[in-house]
Amino acid sequence: MGTNAEHAAAAAMPRTAAAADRLVFVEETGSTNTLARERVSNGTLDVTGGAAFGGAAGGVTGGDAHTVVAVVAADRQTAGRGRLDHTWQSRPGESSTVTYVVGVPCDIATDQSVNGWLQMIAGLATLDGIDAALADCGARRVDGDGAGCGDDAGRAGLQLKWPNDIFLDGRKLGGILAELVPLPGDAAHAAIVFGVGLNLAVPADRLPTAQATSLHLHYGPLPAGDDLRDRIAAGTVAALRRRLAAFAANPHAAAGALRAETAARSYTLGRRAVAHFVDGSSLEGETVALNADASITLRDDAGVEHAVRTGDVGVLPA
Repeated sequence: MGTNAEHAAAAAMPRTAAAADRLVFVEETGSTNTLARERVSNGTLDVTGGAAFGGAAGGVTGGDAHTVVAVVAADRQTAGRGRLDHTWQSRPGESSTVTYVVGVPCDIATDQSVNGWLQMIAGLATLDGIDAALADCGARRVDGDGAGCGDDAGRAGLQLKWPNDIFLDGRKLGGILAELVPLPGDAAHAAIVFGVGLNLAVPADRLPTAQATSLHLHYGPLPAGDDLRDRIAAGTVAALRRRLAAFAANPHAAAGALRAETAARSYTLGRRAVAHFVDGSSLEGETVALNADASITLRDDAGVEHAVRTGDVGVLPA
């Protein structure tokens, strides 16, 4: 019959409740990623399968086995975190703060030749979720005054900025933070927590930076923010399940297709960028390649090419 918390979650996000294997919903939390990590660590959020996975061990497998996807969401996030400990807050109805949790084999999660594609899969699945929601709503491109521009909803303008941002028409729509969490009592698998923050209906005068944007400034008509969040999250769950199952079945083969798809929707490739590293150093150059391990290559002004596997990468003005 379900608990009161489960009924409340299903009422808040009915499409997501139907799509996900487990849904945790709270009105307010510091960070949905932190809440997800805590629940995975204490065993109250199970992504290892159980009955939902047909009794198989581990949350992600190839073939016909079911890929478990859990969701943690909040109306308001007061201490959200991004890469390099950037922080931000969200308001109900204006932003989507949703974390997706999956269990993956440790031999995939720790294999540096392929594990970078897990972050790209999260980005592509988020684009899938946005694309599906826009199509489902019948939304079309709009100008700044809300008048229709005639472009259909979908891929136009929605891109990935390596490694973890969602861009729309050259501005930041949202970001993704991926974290690895050990699974209690299971040394063969780990949980990956993908926190996705999106600006859905943030007024233009309250956008956090001049480079930020909000979905309602580009598409309409759109439903209320809570409904839009639910539609995007449900579509993202379905896309994550499909993409992760294909990846787990043959990571190296899947990486080739992911490389081509990510490159086609990349905001970073071909542009001049600067990478800031945790040691305080930086590297500036043209982004000339997306590599087989999901890293990028920057060519500096001396013509020397450098592989960048992690860091805060900003695209510079043309």
